[in-house]
Amino acid sequence: MCDISIREYIRWLPGEASEPTSTIVLTTPQRRFVDVRVLKLTSEDASKTILPLSRLDWAIAGVSSLSAIQSPEDPGQKIKHCRWDHWIDSRTANTDGVFDEGDMFDDPSDASLTLEKGRMVNPATGVETDYEELWRSEPIETVPVPGAGKAEEITCLALQMEASGGGEGSVGRVRRGLVVRLGQYCQAFTRDGDDITVERLKWDTGQQRWTTEVRIGEQELPTEIATYLAHEARIDDEVKVGGAAWKVVERA
Repeated sequence: MCDISIREYIRWLPGEASEPTSTIVLTTPQRRFVDVRVLKLTSEDASKTILPLSRLDWAIAGVSSLSAIQSPEDPGQKIKHCRWDHWIDSRTANTDGVFDEGDMFDDPSDASLTLEKGRMVNPATGVETDYEELWRSEPIETVPVPGAGKAEEITCLALQMEASGGGEGSVGRVRRGLVVRLGQYCQAFTRDGDDITVERLKWDTGQQRWTTEVRIGEQELPTEIATYLAHEARIDDEVKVGGAAWKVVERA
């Protein structure tokens, strides 16, 4: 199931809940995801077209999976367990075997809220710690295609890039990128060695255009194809952007 998840808070137990970031995860019907976590913007940040890498808390892209497991608190009850396998990660260049996972609990009073519980390394302390994250699912909106009929409207588009080598001294280095457009949001993340680029766009209904909310890094990204030209894209289409071939891997 596709989903726009916006984090309401994170809590490192037994500490208090807080939200120092703007965190959004876009998940496609085939479970590809782009997870972008940017430190909340300051008034100084608002004047910058491109933010420094220091403003990025974490970016992840890959594939997630959902399963039912026995509750550790109530053996007779089944709960949802989610695993996110990292294909690209801003915190590590080598993602072989890298994943995170958590147990998901629906809020009985609000169907849009899900509480995630798990255990991972707290980057502030370097110590593995129990955590809680509260996520809110935002409704997926239909974005109009100027001059096109309703048949041209799409909900989701995903483009993927993987290439080896590159410039001088880059032999064996892998370049990877994933762009997910889902409804009114588009997020892109690419990594070329230590060179990281992240972008988040959102459809502005009032202005009837896509606006960039976050941009970090200088690499070219196929965000125009994922937004304004998404209705023209077809599965397996390839486009060259920034010297790399991006392939349409999902469309819905």
